[in-house]
Amino acid sequence: MQHIDHFDPASATVAPAAGLESQQDHFDAKQKREFNKLQKRLRREVGNAIIDYQMINEGDRVMVCLSGGKDSYTMLEILLNLQRNAPVNFSLVAVNMDQKQPGFPEHILPRYLDNLGVEYHILERDTYSVVKEKTPEGKTTCALCSRLRRGSLYGFAEEIGANKIALGHHREDILETMFLNMFFGGTLKAMPPKLLSDDGKNIVIRPLAYCKEADIAEFSRLMEFPIIPCNLCGSQPNMQRQVVKEMLAEWDKKHPGRLESMFKAVTNVAPSQLADRDLFDFAGLEAKQADLMSGRIQAFNVN
Repeated sequence: MQHIDHFDPASATVAPAAGLESQQDHFDAKQKREFNKLQKRLRREVGNAIIDYQMINEGDRVMVCLSGGKDSYTMLEILLNLQRNAPVNFSLVAVNMDQKQPGFPEHILPRYLDNLGVEYHILERDTYSVVKEKTPEGKTTCALCSRLRRGSLYGFAEEIGANKIALGHHREDILETMFLNMFFGGTLKAMPPKLLSDDGKNIVIRPLAYCKEADIAEFSRLMEFPIIPCNLCGSQPNMQRQVVKEMLAEWDKKHPGRLESMFKAVTNVAPSQLADRDLFDFAGLEAKQADLMSGRIQAFNVN
């Protein structure tokens, strides 16, 4: 199967995605240069992630999960942008899950997507009521909410013939998850850029894996995306993820480059230097040592 392995998204001549050209008309010359640099950086990082993890292959139908937040808007915009110059043919379909939160502005995403001219579906599932009913008072809703949302989206991807599911998690999301798992789960794991679901039916990709949240936020601001806040979980004061987010932001402020180094560590694992007995054969080190020493002794005798 042909996959993207030689595409240089930074050097490609890319026609502005729908909505981008008119947005640029509002910028002065300096703003336009800065915007173009930011857009090229995001496009390059998304393109590199797609190449490094072979996220998109010839003929793929990619379901882009659109929440109404800055990350998913940016992901859809950049994927549409890259689609025009990719060396393989793939299609995109945007899907938003309306969880029936009170006050949710149902008209915003359909209007935006109609103007964009992209195929889309609005999946209506009342997970809000389930989450509110099942979550004890004072507890965070994120775990159950994300599990219900993920299950609905996975099933819907199969219904519409999508073989890839694109989620808008960025670099900081991945690092935050790693620390949350270390601090509260006793596991050393994060969010992989590419994942096969437990039932084997879906492949999940995270095209923004290499992108900085600050760049995404700035791109979203300049594009003036119609952001829809999450009233269910976004304002919870006891979210451990928010605490970890603030910790990482403080580190980044005091020690520039630390987050880049930490993310590089996620991609550069040395199992022999950790302590997972299933991941590395510690019990077999003596036998390995004996084999190595035997080889050295034989070489010495021959010489």
